[in-house]
Amino acid sequence: MGRRYDTISFLSDLGVVDEHVGVVKAIVRDLAPHVQVIDLTHQIGAGDVRAGSLALARCMSYVPSGVVLAVVDAGVGAGVGAGVGAGVGAGVGQRPGVAIEVAGGEGVVIGPDNGLLASAVAMAGGAGRAVVLDKPEHHLASPGAVLPSRDVFATVAAHLCNGVDLAEVGTLVDADTLLPGVIPLPRDGDDGSVHAEVLWVDRVGNCQLNVGPDDIAPWGSAEGARVQVATTDTTRVAERVARPGTLGAGAVGLLVDAYGMLSVVLDHRSAADELSVAAGDLVRLTPLAEGDRGPGTPVPVALRTPR
Repeated sequence: MGRRYDTISFLSDLGVVDEHVGVVKAIVRDLAPHVQVIDLTHQIGAGDVRAGSLALARCMSYVPSGVVLAVVDAGVGAGVGAGVGAGVGAGVGQRPGVAIEVAGGEGVVIGPDNGLLASAVAMAGGAGRAVVLDKPEHHLASPGAVLPSRDVFATVAAHLCNGVDLAEVGTLVDADTLLPGVIPLPRDGDDGSVHAEVLWVDRVGNCQLNVGPDDIAPWGSAEGARVQVATTDTTRVAERVARPGTLGAGAVGLLVDAYGMLSVVLDHRSAADELSVAAGDLVRLTPLAEGDRGPGTPVPVALRTPR
């Protein structure tokens, strides 16, 4: 008998237009009525494993102990085979389904083995036991091709919440054989710059970079310090700030965001639009000496209404 859980935190690329998410939650409710399902988001772009992995990693410090169910680019196929380690294919278009127990036994992360889960598991303390979900007695029978979120992941999540041991829902595999995460690392340039990547553009257009404050610690952290921000299309100077509201009109800021990463921001405007960047685009950060305004610095102009 395994540990019982009372929470499933659910993230997916399934959207909310049709019944898909509702059916998954209905299956959980039927099999494990004591469980509460928390919807983290279902608006990950279809098949965007990178975005799903990053969103899941951002969530992991805040989800309660229990099961984390992540479904992005899970595919549709003939069945969920042993795929990993055992060398058995998972069916055409199918990603092997896996369940990974996080170190310390505080929960289990379930989803396709396509790189989606690795960063979140690392955030939770690393992997303990891992299984490939190849035990059909814990799945729903499908009238046609297997729909992993409905026929496999929902039922396995519910069974685990009911206390079924991890080893009963799949074949044990070495967690090191699972696909690694997809989060890129920054690189140091020969000129003292840092070559970064836009990890995420939030709803208001702030651009989170794959750079933490330690990566540019030698440049200092004082508010007001200037950093050159160069993209493919433009070069601007950003001011180190604690919050966007301290920026002047049209000024670019660089701050440590709520997740501890550096983000390029504007006040009440989209930094992504201003710099013409999207998730995955490259950004080069270069420190500027005091008094160096750098190229592309906007000059403030005061307008006075004629009398």
